[in-house]
Amino acid sequence: MAKLVVVESPTKARTIRKFLPAGEYRVEASMGHIRDLPASAAQIPAALAGAAWARLGVNVEGDFEPLYIIPPEKEKVVRELRAAAKEADEVYIATDEDREGESIGWHLLEVLRPRVPVRRMVFHEITREAILGALTKTRQINTNLVDAQETRRVLDRLYGYTISPLLWKKIARGLSAGRVQSVAVRLLVLREKERMAFVSAGYWDLKAQLAHQGRAFEAQMTHLEGVRLASGKDFDAATGRLKEGLVEGKDVVLLDKVRAHALAELLPAEPWTVSRVEERAATRAPAAPFITSTLQQEGSRKLGLSARDTMRVAQSLYENGHITYMRTDSTSLSNEAVTAARAAIAERYGERYLSPAVRRYATRVANAQEAHEAIRPAGSAMRTADEIGLSGVEARLYDLIWKRTVASQMADARLRMVTATLEAGEAATFRASGKTIEFPGFFRVYVEGSDDPEAALEDREQPLPPLARGDRPECRRLEAVGHETKPPARYTEATLIKTLESEGIGRPSTYASIIDTITHRGYAARNGGQLAPSFTAFATNNLLESQFERLVDLRFTAAMEKVLDDIAAGQKQARPYLKDFYQGEEGLVRLVDDALDEVDARTVSTIQSPKWGDYVVRVGKYGPYVEGEVEGELRKASLPEGLPPADVTEEDLRRCLVEHRAADEPLGADPETGLPVLLKKGPYGPYVQLGADEDTKAPRRTSLPKHLDPADLDLDMALGLLALPRPLGLHPEHAKEIKAGIGRFGPYVQMGTLYASLGKDDDVLAVALPRAIELIDKKMGRSKALRDLGAHPETGREVQILDGRFGPYVKHGKTNATLPKERPVEAVTLEEALALLRAKEGAAKPGRTRKPAAAPKKAAPKKAAAPTKASAAKKPAAPKKAAAKKAPAKAAAPKKPSTPAKTAPSKSAAPPKKAPPRPRDPSDPF
Repeated sequence: MAKLVVVESPTKARTIRKFLPAGEYRVEASMGHIRDLPASAAQIPAALAGAAWARLGVNVEGDFEPLYIIPPEKEKVVRELRAAAKEADEVYIATDEDREGESIGWHLLEVLRPRVPVRRMVFHEITREAILGALTKTRQINTNLVDAQETRRVLDRLYGYTISPLLWKKIARGLSAGRVQSVAVRLLVLREKERMAFVSAGYWDLKAQLAHQGRAFEAQMTHLEGVRLASGKDFDAATGRLKEGLVEGKDVVLLDKVRAHALAELLPAEPWTVSRVEERAATRAPAAPFITSTLQQEGSRKLGLSARDTMRVAQSLYENGHITYMRTDSTSLSNEAVTAARAAIAERYGERYLSPAVRRYATRVANAQEAHEAIRPAGSAMRTADEIGLSGVEARLYDLIWKRTVASQMADARLRMVTATLEAGEAATFRASGKTIEFPGFFRVYVEGSDDPEAALEDREQPLPPLARGDRPECRRLEAVGHETKPPARYTEATLIKTLESEGIGRPSTYASIIDTITHRGYAARNGGQLAPSFTAFATNNLLESQFERLVDLRFTAAMEKVLDDIAAGQKQARPYLKDFYQGEEGLVRLVDDALDEVDARTVSTIQSPKWGDYVVRVGKYGPYVEGEVEGELRKASLPEGLPPADVTEEDLRRCLVEHRAADEPLGADPETGLPVLLKKGPYGPYVQLGADEDTKAPRRTSLPKHLDPADLDLDMALGLLALPRPLGLHPEHAKEIKAGIGRFGPYVQMGTLYASLGKDDDVLAVALPRAIELIDKKMGRSKALRDLGAHPETGREVQILDGRFGPYVKHGKTNATLPKERPVEAVTLEEALALLRAKEGAAKPGRTRKPAAAPKKAAPKKAAAPTKASAAKKPAAPKKAAAKKAPAKAAAPKKPSTPAKTAPSKSAAPPKKAPPRPRDPSDPF
């Protein structure tokens, strides 16, 4: 019998297998969580389908016990792990060393219930030394961490499933609320409101091009006749005027264009004299090694990666043994890492680049929850990306981690800062600043990025020529420069993460999912690196602020994180907190009930701005639209998608209303029905419609092909479009009808369930049967296998080579893997194809793989019962969880005594006939 080691992902399993004796240890992957709250009504056990709380997946009528089920896609994994556990003489739970990993491990033991000794194995890097060392230092499952993760999951489920339906009712379907997500959206909206309220102000100053001893330098005008020139910081963002308390001419000088140009012509002829030179020494210390949030920020600034992509690449680097665990709040380095970094510095740059003493960094994150190391190269060699053999984005991210780690143990950079004050005649004062790097120190390796795109990096020298009081530099050029104050910058991924972290909201490991959810739900769009909130975000925030102000308050949300930390530390009990959060005096239930009665859907969906005059924007079930009066008539028009509210002007809104009205002009009348044929403009572009909106409840509509200019549309073309799809005839070989039409992805021809897109030169109104047959046959040919390689050894399903848009590829179930260009289709073996498929599954989602294609269905015996945490109907009340839960002994799997076992739904179990409608889980990423 072998010892069973269970990890989360196949990639991690493959890496660990290399370090353990094959006959003594068996390493398997759980593919992430094997249990979760039900994601649909069909997953609720039949015995609980009638319970009012079942739709939540949390027993809010009892002790807030979660209802855990094994999702259908995880049933095969569970079967395989159960079989492996039965054959093992010991089980090692080797999931990640954080709350999520601890929770996965606990669920594994609750489901597998091994009858052999169980050991919790922890490590923060996947190297031979770390894995072998972890085998000798096992511990028990930390049930406090499990409780904290479970409480987070329950909080997010209650929040999302209780508030989201209110958003559907009052604003639009498909929206979601989230405990952290909604606060992040609020931050975006508040910043956008600042931009909407911003009033720009103009001011001028002068820039001089000077030279001394043959060396050129620049100077900026700062004073005129002893009074400071106004700069951007002196203007009120809401009025565009000087801030209250500043008197023009006394406190500041406000130059206009005429006066600035006049000075630019006058001052070059005046004598220029250096009146003062100030020098000071400065030092710069390196930044701390990466934690999760700072890695995401630098990945965004320096590599242009989204937070999700940064974490995806980091996950791959970790699972392949190249870096330490990438979900951490700790900035500390192990002695091994410090020794390796300092050795690399001495070898590559010399002893003088070493910091005199080992640097230790204090963690700045409030209530840092993960106790292991900062993110650094794994092992004790501090190898570079080239030495490891990395390439592409993995090499670039690893290089960033390597440099940050090494720089953290390097000497300070030493700089000399020089400021020179110059007088131009008797009226104007200029200032020139310079910077010289006397010793680069850690600048040799790494300089932290800035959120200010105009800020110069610190490792760039800007030296001045040697200047002394009384020197007379030459003025070569003097230029009047106009400026406009700028509105507050929108959040980028980096700055949003930085703000969330500084406020103590969420955890760094969740930030990528938060941002991903915000963009996918339509609350924000990535706009040139910025996160621009949508009008839908405004409407949602209006409702949440008006009815749930406490829940979207930054301090309240940060306090919730503190509660979770206290639960993780064993200092607070989860159940009383959950009960108060959901059913308390100001709990979710009462707030939502009040909102159903008090919220006026039209009011919360209305957005106004003084810059828009009398026009208003409202969010309806089909998206945002503008409403306002044009030529004495009240009109409405849809707004283009992705339009940031602060960028919209009154003229933009008026133009939408005018163009929409013009688009509603009839092209003529349909000779059969007499109804008008209208050209209209919607949020997805122009379309034709048969009959006015008031003529019928569901008027016939068809989008215009992209190549068709609305100005060229006539009545006959419009009638042709409205008649789509049009029959073309029968396929001569298959005897099936072929039609031409326009769908979601453009014009197409169709035979049964087979669709083929028309080419850019094809006209959907004119395409004939021969061309349609050609397109259909080509599409069918692509669907036919070039080669059948044989059955997959795990699933029994066929592995095939098909011809795709980008060349031949291997297909198995839903997994496709591109063949190397140099490899002939005829030469590919089944073993090669399986290797390509495994590599593609491992890269599809680090930490998980795609679900393998299921084997052909066979009659199977009824499934065994799976444990859940739901309170069973007609069963005695369980003892309090906090009092009953104990850490597991080494010889047995840990249990939660308060958790009565429930029967998981089998495939034969029918879903409840009248299950309450439930949303797709909006809280799932958190």
